[in-house]
Amino acid sequence: MSEPVQLPIKRGCPFDPPEQYKQLRQECPVSPLAMPVSLDGRDGWLVTRLEDAKTVLVDQRFSHRKELISLPIPPPLPMGEGEYKPGAAEPGAFITMDPPDHSRYRRMLAGHFTVRRIRELEPVVERIAARLLDEMAAAGPVADLVTAYAEPLPVELMCELVGIKPEHREPLAKHLAVVSKMSYTVEEITEAVITLSSVLQTVVSEAVANPGDDMLGSLARTGELDEKELINITWALLGGGFDTSGNMLALGTWALLEHPEQLARLRAEPELTDNAIEELLRYLTVSHLGASRAALEDVELGGKLIEAGQTIVVSLPSANRDPEKFPEPDSLDLGRSTQGHVAFGHGVHQCLGQHLARLTLRVGYRALFDRFPTLRLAVPAEEIPTREDMLHYGVHQLPVTWD
Repeated sequence: MSEPVQLPIKRGCPFDPPEQYKQLRQECPVSPLAMPVSLDGRDGWLVTRLEDAKTVLVDQRFSHRKELISLPIPPPLPMGEGEYKPGAAEPGAFITMDPPDHSRYRRMLAGHFTVRRIRELEPVVERIAARLLDEMAAAGPVADLVTAYAEPLPVELMCELVGIKPEHREPLAKHLAVVSKMSYTVEEITEAVITLSSVLQTVVSEAVANPGDDMLGSLARTGELDEKELINITWALLGGGFDTSGNMLALGTWALLEHPEQLARLRAEPELTDNAIEELLRYLTVSHLGASRAALEDVELGGKLIEAGQTIVVSLPSANRDPEKFPEPDSLDLGRSTQGHVAFGHGVHQCLGQHLARLTLRVGYRALFDRFPTLRLAVPAEEIPTREDMLHYGVHQLPVTWD
């Protein structure tokens, strides 16, 4: 297979990665990849096996700096020839930095996301979930699980953790959703960026003037970060926390409803809950566009020469369906060994909020199915709109009902 492939996006089954990944894993696990927006006119590479994926994500010869990475999907807005020239990450935007800059910011945040700290938040998650489910029950017996529960649960939790006042939450969630689209108008993105910048400036200025007991207040009190850094850190945390857990909560609910034997097993064996979360993360992997890196020097991988400057895309969904690691990978099995999946990435850029996401899902699923034991889809499965058009996969709506 020598011709560059397009990054697979279209799914035949809502729970499975695109079928093309199976062929690529078997025949050409490190394959040439077309780059619709290339910094230097060259194609890139696509990695589809788990072992190769982990190799790339831990190898410091591959960079996460955005100014070095070409795009495997067309940009949301048309651009002329040679117009894509991304600048370096702004201060505080640690996600698209390499060590040591990335490490400095991450160390400052890590204490807020330890297992112990996240465990202390369980009553907060339970409180938010119970209130949302009360409201859903009162408005029922039909609801869109996405807008009634899956989206607002992680949004409210993340805002409480970071220190976002209630009046700022709706505009932040609304406009961060626009930024998560794979296509938007100039007017949409302009309004979103202006609003986000304005609201975050207000939030950070208030935190600096009067720091609270939340994460943002704690960061402000150190005196080590200026307002620009605090704004970009907050943007990164909210952008990552809002979109991912909400998509997993809704998509995972649908998957369990479509696999009633697995849902019945989870109800009968609650001790499986933690492993069930890991299996749902592996099976569904909402980061469907993968993780991109740029080679800082020539690197040989899987018998292919990745040239310095080329972009390599690690398909996380494909890696999590690698049969060499996960037997019968296309089956949802809540009891399987899930150790080693890469739903949260791998290496120094592994998701900072992964323990918070696990807590959100553990409490979120448990509260939902306890409250509505007869929960089921309110429309045929084929009518549920999926998020192939977004940076993170999931469902746009999930109409459900109950007795």
